[in-house]
Amino acid sequence: MLFKNRREAGKLLAKKLSSARYEGRESVVIGLLRGGIPVAYEIASALGAPLDVALVRKIGAPNQEELAIGAMVDGPNPKVYLNESLISHIYIPDGYLKKIERIKLKEIREREKIYRHEGKKIEVFGKTVIVADDGIATGASVRVVIESLKEEKPARIIIAVPVIAADTLKELKKTVDDVIVLSSPEEFYAVGAFYEDFRQTTDEEVIELLKKSRSAAHM
Repeated sequence: MLFKNRREAGKLLAKKLSSARYEGRESVVIGLLRGGIPVAYEIASALGAPLDVALVRKIGAPNQEELAIGAMVDGPNPKVYLNESLISHIYIPDGYLKKIERIKLKEIREREKIYRHEGKKIEVFGKTVIVADDGIATGASVRVVIESLKEEKPARIIIAVPVIAADTLKELKKTVDDVIVLSSPEEFYAVGAFYEDFRQTTDEEVIELLKKSRSAAHM
């Protein structure tokens, strides 16, 4: 399945979520930075739900930043997810992980000032949380977001994603209440391969969509 862009993918997911009856103010949509925000925005708009951002950063392998060996998310208790099976096949220098975790936490807190600005983190206690991204390969980022969210005791956690690797889908289904997907191919090389337009989402786009969503919520 090939999507025109992230916004189209979000609209298609929103239709599927609506048919599953996940509408309403008791739902909160959380998008992963940065590519997940356009997807999450369309879902939140269609469902009439507030939109928030998951301040998550991938942890790259030494000298291979694009190879995600884990991820980190901020919150009341910052969480780190590490792909131990992948790490076991890579040389990791002593002290590397602790050092990179400090760097990523600093980056997250700097980005919070940019993205949330005057907007506060949306409370999810007792609500249905819909976690959205533009695609999931290994699931490192979404796993750490889920772990963090569970500490806030939402009623349900739903993952909504246009495309996800089939083996990752099987694993994630064990950790949440529902997974809404449009495509789950066995052969999965890169999220961008499933989009006609996969240009990088900018900070400006993220800020604008969060602002639009907050404005709509107060109308």
